[in-house]
Amino acid sequence: MVFRFSAMGDVAMTVPVISALLDTYDDLEIVMVSRSFFSPLFKDLPRVKFVGVDFKNDYKGLTGLYRLFRFLKKENPDTIADLHDVLRTKVLDFLFRLSGYKVAVIDKDRAGKRALTRSKNKVLKPLKTTHQRYAEVFEKLGYPVDLKRFKPLKPEISKQIALFLAPVKDKKIIGIAPFAAHKGKQYPLEKMKVVIRMLLEKDDNIVVFLFGGGAGEKALLDELEAINRNRIINVAGVFSFVEELQVISRLHFMLSMDSANGHLAALYGVPVVTVWGATHPYAGFTPFNQPEKNQILPDLKKFPQLPSSVYGNKTFKGFEKVWESIPPEKIVDVVFDELMN
Repeated sequence: MVFRFSAMGDVAMTVPVISALLDTYDDLEIVMVSRSFFSPLFKDLPRVKFVGVDFKNDYKGLTGLYRLFRFLKKENPDTIADLHDVLRTKVLDFLFRLSGYKVAVIDKDRAGKRALTRSKNKVLKPLKTTHQRYAEVFEKLGYPVDLKRFKPLKPEISKQIALFLAPVKDKKIIGIAPFAAHKGKQYPLEKMKVVIRMLLEKDDNIVVFLFGGGAGEKALLDELEAINRNRIINVAGVFSFVEELQVISRLHFMLSMDSANGHLAALYGVPVVTVWGATHPYAGFTPFNQPEKNQILPDLKKFPQLPSSVYGNKTFKGFEKVWESIPPEKIVDVVFDELMN
């Protein structure tokens, strides 16, 4: 039984690890416990039973966690893999241990991440990736796993998605996800407009799909779509999550912030270029199996305070100038170089 509740990018990062695990051990079954919305991430994995949980309504507070424990216990798991290590999972871990179950918990190396992001005496060195940390949990339970065994997923597409993709079947489809949970991770939208214009000018065969969520983001993406409605399509809010994943799986390329869409694309073997601001790949959140050259960073010599945060929620005075060290031309060059390979 595996616990990982949020956020979407972190849950998506469990997929390559669990997939490689199942490929290694034919007799292994996984009960994946996460938020209900994330169920489609696991639908293409064999021997995975997904259990969705709602902490706001069904399992609120300590009494709710106890009810959840009693419910999960009915699945009769052999071992518990806590890939989250937050208050909720600590309570569940305690209850399962008390009942005699073997529990292994992720080592998040919070001290290492503090050293990486502090402003003074910064230790700028790569930490273990989150994928490696997940794999270590299973190794503690007696299931060592080689992440190289992961094979990119290839979901079947619905008739609706097939019809949607038919007009661009001979095009180079670039997905662009310009948003992030925090401003410290989000490349300025005006600069992203320049990136899109330059990409379209560079190759007449390129079309762009825009990804985002929520009414606010959809409205902003409508502005980007207006640059060229013949070659830019805003897919935000158009499809279900299952269908959106099908679209992502058919991209030739994804340009993302340090955010969930990059992780989603990586599950399907789609090359991903990520743009980093307040955060840094050294914290371990790079999309799976993406080369270092695909990670576009600010000028760290000009901004030695970076990275200032693991999650992008902490910046510093004058942070806005960080983005000036990532000109649109730099992003276009990296994207186009990867797209042509």
